[in-house]
Amino acid sequence: MSGHSKWSTIKHQKGAADQKRGAIFSKLANAVSLAARGGADPDMNFQLRIAIDKARAANMPKDNIERAIERATGAGAGFLEEVTFEAYGPGGTAFLIETASDNRNRTVGDIRSTLNKFDGKLAESGSVAYLFTKRGQIVLEDVDAETAELSAIDAGAEDVEAVDRTVFVYTDPKELEQVRHKLAAAGFSSEHVNLEFHPSANIPITDEKTAEKIIKLATALDDLDDVARVSSNFELPDNLVE
Repeated sequence: MSGHSKWSTIKHQKGAADQKRGAIFSKLANAVSLAARGGADPDMNFQLRIAIDKARAANMPKDNIERAIERATGAGAGFLEEVTFEAYGPGGTAFLIETASDNRNRTVGDIRSTLNKFDGKLAESGSVAYLFTKRGQIVLEDVDAETAELSAIDAGAEDVEAVDRTVFVYTDPKELEQVRHKLAAAGFSSEHVNLEFHPSANIPITDEKTAEKIIKLATALDDLDDVARVSSNFELPDNLVE
């Protein structure tokens, strides 16, 4: 399994647990608000439709979703700032940390403190970002991997990775909506659709302690209230982190 799938799997599983705790609601509301800046009509704004679908999948009340859209289009528009931080982690790994915040100083402080705790550090702008490319991601759950992979390729996917009965489908960002529709027509619908940063190459991590520290860092960053998404380029053998 590639490191990217490993972290994708961990994030996906953790997201399900967060939803049970209700801890994900504020992040989902922020995602809806940010997406709504591109237009309040989800039929005309695919990113908003994705954000709303995620909110509904987490059982967020309709009123909460509508308020999140209003925050972006009404009197409170502009209160959130999108900032992507670049960082180095243990073992020479690279991290991109996407945030949505109403207080940049608080966000920077939280991220720096978390990085320091796990032997990471903030990087200068541009020193890490070039290691990643933006791609669409569709997660298909509880599927026959071989059939889903073939359907994804037929739908125009750039890359496909299978982890047991979960399949991660990667697309050109501009083709994400089209691939999603084609997969749905083939019987593979998904509520887990994202635009994410995908590493151009992974860094293999073979030391167990380093691997554990990387996972703890990535998870701690993802748990921060202002963090929307964490991407990294680590690659872990299955026997190190299960």
